[in-house]
Amino acid sequence: MSPKTWFRIGASAILSVALSTTLAVAQEHGHGHEKHDRDDDDKHGRGHDKDHGRRSYSDHDRDEIRGWYHENRDHLPPGLAKRDRLPPGLERQLVVRGTLPPGLRKKIVRCPDDLERRLPPPPPDCEHVVIGGHIVLLNRRTFLIVDVFHFEIN
Repeated sequence: MSPKTWFRIGASAILSVALSTTLAVAQEHGHGHEKHDRDDDDKHGRGHDKDHGRRSYSDHDRDEIRGWYHENRDHLPPGLAKRDRLPPGLERQLVVRGTLPPGLRKKIVRCPDDLERRLPPPPPDCEHVVIGGHIVLLNRRTFLIVDVFHFEIN
């Protein structure tokens, strides 16, 4: 065989090995399934954050929170009454993916049990809490604000 033929055979073999290795690694890391899985989660209202696998409140969750609020507006628990609202400067600090400042950590109140039952379980290290009239999905270990539901109180 000529050197050109040997070169072509060698290059073809190297290319085949490189492609099969790339495909194997891609399958191992779940490529090709990731988008489909995310779309499935979004359709079912699970609200997973696409970058970090963190949860957020889905539209269904927000409807449940609004429904609970309207059913209980005449006898709201501490943390949710109009008098419990935060001043505008503190309220601006409740930002998704922000860290809860130490001053607001003192204002954390447990989420009412009957509302908690309407919501899906929070992700690991997180819990639903009430802060100044808002329902917050908070990572209690890092104080990262995963999501916030702002009530429109008149």
